[in-house]
Amino acid sequence: MSNVRERLTDALYGLAWTTVRKLPESVAVRLGRTIADVTWKQRGKGVQRLESNYARVVPGASPERLAELSRAGMRSYLRYWMESFRLPAWSEERIRRGVEVQDVHRLTEGLAAGKGVVLALPHLGNWDLAGAWVTTELDTPFTTVAERLKPETLYDRFVAYREGLGMEVLPHNGGSAFGTLARRLRDGGLVCLVADRDLSASGVEVDFFGEKTRMPAGPALLTQQTGALLLPAALWFDETPVMKGRVHPPIAVPESGTRQEKTSVMTQALADAFAMGIADHPEDWHMLQRLWLADLDPAGAPENRDPARASGKETP
Repeated sequence: MSNVRERLTDALYGLAWTTVRKLPESVAVRLGRTIADVTWKQRGKGVQRLESNYARVVPGASPERLAELSRAGMRSYLRYWMESFRLPAWSEERIRRGVEVQDVHRLTEGLAAGKGVVLALPHLGNWDLAGAWVTTELDTPFTTVAERLKPETLYDRFVAYREGLGMEVLPHNGGSAFGTLARRLRDGGLVCLVADRDLSASGVEVDFFGEKTRMPAGPALLTQQTGALLLPAALWFDETPVMKGRVHPPIAVPESGTRQEKTSVMTQALADAFAMGIADHPEDWHMLQRLWLADLDPAGAPENRDPARASGKETP
């Protein structure tokens, strides 16, 4: 049964990439909103988890307010998917005019310094579009990681898709990934990491919206090991077809402390920067999974992820 389901999942993603990209943009927008509204009305596990997460982000929100947020959140989430399915067909001009980034000088100046940059962001907006903008507008290739999905053919689809946008993609569970990222940074390159959720269950414990969770240690460790610049970033959707973003000030490596202590301080600073962006645009935070330690299973491991479930799908 699982093999059948995996093959069906792969086939559905393949169908979406071949058909949605051919739709007029206005039709794709309406289709995404319709799917989002239908999914929201079904009140599946993903929608319920989204509301539970929003309850932490917007403390004191009424049930009506949380319902409004989750509906907007599902529309934002489907906008991400509709855009991503269409991105391979977008012209360079469409990509350039589809993104506006505030304080991008922090990124360009960091790269110009030649020490490498780690750009870390949460699951806000459309990080694939942001990546395409970086490779197109800034003419800067970069390296990222992707979670290995099942079936393997689905993972291969996502790798091919992102490589087609100009990214170098490494498997998240590959033992050589950290070393490759470090080499890219020492060569003065750019590494982009979505870093608000620990997939290994062995990350750094941080305070996030008043509760404990874990976030990956990778951005802080890479910065310490290579001397690269660590820059948090945020993305959000505008009412127009434009996605906006902001590059936050760099997170410095503490002057004293053990490696573990420095990593803890830096990851907490990263979590604080993420919280600022999420609090400003909660509806664009696509976190349909358990995140806080209080919501995880007794072993502390993230819940099983199934990319086939539209109501609670893990975003690769």
